[in-house]
Amino acid sequence: MTQTDKLIIFDTTLRDGEQAPGFSMRIDEKIRLARQIEALGVDVIEAGFPIASEADAEAVRRVSEVVTRATVAALARCSPADIDRAAWAIKPARRGRIHTFIATSDLHLACKLRMTREACLAAAVSSVAHARGYTDDVEFSAEDATRSDRDFLCRVIEAVIEAGATTVNLPDTVGYSTPDEISEFFRTIISRVPNAHRAVFSAHCHDDLGLAVANTLAAIGAGVRQVECTINGIGERAGNAALEEIIMATHVRRDRLPVETGIVTQQLYASSQLLTEITGERVQANKAVVGRNAFAHEAGIHQDGMLKDRRTYEIMRPEDVGVPETTLVLGKHSGRHAVQKRCDQFGLTLSRQDLDQVYRRMVTLADTAKHVTDDDLRAIVFEVAGVTSAPIARDIAHPAGYGFGV
Repeated sequence: MTQTDKLIIFDTTLRDGEQAPGFSMRIDEKIRLARQIEALGVDVIEAGFPIASEADAEAVRRVSEVVTRATVAALARCSPADIDRAAWAIKPARRGRIHTFIATSDLHLACKLRMTREACLAAAVSSVAHARGYTDDVEFSAEDATRSDRDFLCRVIEAVIEAGATTVNLPDTVGYSTPDEISEFFRTIISRVPNAHRAVFSAHCHDDLGLAVANTLAAIGAGVRQVECTINGIGERAGNAALEEIIMATHVRRDRLPVETGIVTQQLYASSQLLTEITGERVQANKAVVGRNAFAHEAGIHQDGMLKDRRTYEIMRPEDVGVPETTLVLGKHSGRHAVQKRCDQFGLTLSRQDLDQVYRRMVTLADTAKHVTDDDLRAIVFEVAGVTSAPIARDIAHPAGYGFGV
């Protein structure tokens, strides 16, 4: 890539994400999350699978009514009934998309669909044409694309583009591929399909081997200009490519990924937190970008570097993703500089001798308590300084008025 291109962000939190066990959402919750996803700045919101249930169809319809900027997409199998239901659900949308799909791998055709390649091709073409009767924004997905026969896949892609598909999504449905394979896969397909220039190619990568984000970034490098992802990476089995990780990778490493998105990065943390609130499913502590420890530092060497220049150990600023601030966690790996810094924040001045005592007691406590809270540290400081328990509450209320040591 020699120039900065627009990268379309297709968020499927409300559809693929919701299909994961424990992540089901009510209609009102989907509407609330859809508003936040739009505030985040995504281009396409896949709101659901209307044929799946009355509630899912109604949810897509309601989301279509409240979303004012983003395109609202509805998923449909290559079936007239599915497409008709999807069209009904997105009808209120200012911009609506029908996303129709069928499996193209021989494994899925033989074992799941019990369908020949020719029947699959015919269904794909007729379904795209049917969807175009409702909207000029039609996406076609070849399920299990990365395990499909290349010659057959190219035939399908060429045919659906000719039938009117404006976006072609080639999913790594079971998260089987590696980044080098994904790169070669997309470069080969795009170069072999004669009308490829008439469609936007899209990547939808699953995380079964922990490679969803890496594969998505490799796809971008190979010419893909739409990526399908979810907040916190939720989704079937091990989940999807995490939206926040893709976005911050393109933000931090523009030298390697010269693409632009419309994402308001400061809304990433708020989006993650809202999803957690709605589903009750917590984000793992070490989750990139939005995890509790993403901007937390306990090791003394790291804390010392952070206090001198945070660029030493942080490649992005917490405020850039909506996290309030960096946290220096006090634990058995912490150093004196972090203890001094926290005491300074309390307005508590320590002599070198007192600081050494406070530090040693803090480390001893951390060996059993794992981490030391602000209240724990205050108690240690007051004990070392010989302050009685009676005035402590007043001291904490007005810490700047008290100094310990000279």
